[in-house]
Amino acid sequence: MAAAVTIDTKKILGRAPERLTLEEQHALAGKFIAMEIYSPETLPSRRIEALGDTVDDCIRQLTARGLDAKKFEFSRIKPAFV
Repeated sequence: MAAAVTIDTKKILGRAPERLTLEEQHALAGKFIAMEIYSPETLPSRRIEALGDTVDDCIRQLTARGLDAKKFEFSRIKPAFV
């Protein structure tokens, strides 16, 4: 049986979700991420701005950084190849 992998979440923030490695996707499966909502005015980069077990966790992280959570979309990381 494979050992559980521990991922440093600080290394995830600021990265594009499609840049996560298979190991990271597997370890983070089921977690929520927050990314800025696209609009033609802002043209945000597809970067993970918050990571948590729930959407509320992500909102707390965004708020703590002075960001408006209403400008972010939240999605769940899916396991790789499932």
